Amino acid sequence: MAESTIKSDMDHPLYSLELEPHITGTPFQEGGIGGGLAGTFVIKDDGFIGRLNDSIGVGFGANWLSNRDFLFSAAMQWNFWFTEHWSAFGEPGLAIDTHDGTNFWPAFGAGGRYAFSHSTALTLRLGFPVSSLGLSLFF
Repeated sequence: MAESTIKSDMDHPLYSLELEPHITGTPFQEGGIGGGLAGTFVIKDDGFIGRLNDSIGVGFGANWLSNRDFLFSAAMQWNFWFTEHWSAFGEPGLAIDTHDGTNFWPAFGAGGRYAFSHSTALTLRLGFPVSSLGLSLFF
């Protein structure tokens, strides 16, 4: 039985950088699959809400998609740590793609992680313009 840590404001892995190699897809628009890398820098370990186990990061990503050339993104990531193994996050941001010129998109995503250890997790992100499945490495 997993013990809840959501009300323990700093009971989560302490890291400065999360690197996430991943596979990507575009389920909410014309199809495309590919791969990429996301990096998130933690800027606030104790998040926005006191006595809640949350943290804030700023992330950047680069993806290659079969139908879109390259897609770059920047987002704020708000993490919520529920147990030792499970966490969730939301990401509002901006994306730029290079398909048929330069196009700007609002970007948003929501996802979850299953942590195998304090340094590795499986990460699933559902979002627009891309969704991904990857391996998060905490440094």
